[in-house]
Amino acid sequence: MADVHHFTYGAYNPIAAYLLAFLGSFLGLLCTGRARDAHNRSRRNRWLAIAAFALGGGGIWLMHFSAMLGFDVPVSPVRYDLPLTLLSLAFSVVTVGVGLMIVGHGDRSVAKTLAAGLLTGGGVIAMHYTGMEGIRLSATIHYNLVLVVASGLIAVAASTVALWFAVSVQGWARVTGAAAVMALAVCGMHYTGMAAMSIELTPGAPPAGGVRPLTMLVPIILITTATIVGVALSALQAMTEEEFTDGAGSPKRGVHAEPPQPWTVKHTSMGAMRLTPAARAVAAGRAAGGSRPSPGPRPSPGPRPSPRPSPSPAQAAPPATSGS
Repeated sequence: MADVHHFTYGAYNPIAAYLLAFLGSFLGLLCTGRARDAHNRSRRNRWLAIAAFALGGGGIWLMHFSAMLGFDVPVSPVRYDLPLTLLSLAFSVVTVGVGLMIVGHGDRSVAKTLAAGLLTGGGVIAMHYTGMEGIRLSATIHYNLVLVVASGLIAVAASTVALWFAVSVQGWARVTGAAAVMALAVCGMHYTGMAAMSIELTPGAPPAGGVRPLTMLVPIILITTATIVGVALSALQAMTEEEFTDGAGSPKRGVHAEPPQPWTVKHTSMGAMRLTPAARAVAAGRAAGGSRPSPGPRPSPGPRPSPRPSPSPAQAAPPATSGS
C-alpha cells in the first residue's frame, strides 16, 4: 500500500473547503427563504433553481474539489478525468435541485423531507464517488466498506438537515448558524469518504493522463465567482421585480399610494376656494343628478311710441282777448 496525503498544503485545504461549503450553504438558504416568500410558482421555481446551484454547485461540489487539491500520492502523479469531474457536478446540482423542488412546494411534512433528503443524499454520494472515480493514478484504489457506508449515512443525514433548514429557518442569525452546521456536515462526509480509500501500486503501469490538480484551481475560482455574481444579480433582479409588481407580475402602485376615489364636489373645494350661493346651488343640483334648467323664452319688446313734438312758443301762448 502506498502512502496517501490528504492535507498536502496544511490547514489551507480544510479551511478553504469549509469556507466554500459555508458560503454555498448560506446562499442556498437565503435563496430558499426568498422562494418561500414568492407569490407565484414560476418565481418560486427560479429561486429554488438558484439555490440548487448555490448549494449543490458551490456548497458541495466546489468544496469537494477544493479539498481534493490537498490529495497527493507521493509515488504517483495525480490527474483528473474532466468528463467524470463534470458529471459529478451535474449529479450534485440536479439532485439538490430535485430535493429542493420537493420540499419547496406544498405543505411541509416529515415524510416529504425524509424522502427528499434520501434522494439528495444519494446524489451527494454519487457526486463524491464519481469524482473519486475520475482520479487517475498509476495505482488501484480500494475502499473500506464500513467507512463508505458511514460516509453515505452522513451524506443522507446532512442532506435531510439541509432541506429541513431550507424550509424552516428564517432570520440572519439562524441562517448563519444553519449554514455553519451544514458546512460541517458536508466536510465531515467528504473526509470520511476520503479516509475510506487506500492505494495499491500497480508495477509497470503507464503514467496517468488527465488534468493536473492545480489546473483545477482556475475553474474552481471561476465557478465560485460566477456562482456568487449570478446569485447576487438574480437576487437583485427578483427583488426589483417584486418591489414594483404584485404577486401576479402586474405593475402596482406605490407603497404609500391611496386607491383612486370617485370625483365629488368636495375635490373642487380645496379649503381656500369659495363659491357664491348661486354657484353652490348649481353645484348641488349637479351632484344630486339634476340638470340645469334652460331659461324660458324672453318676451320680445313691442313698438316704441314715437315722441310727440314739443309746441312752439307761438302755439303755446293763449290768444289775447280785447276788452270792450
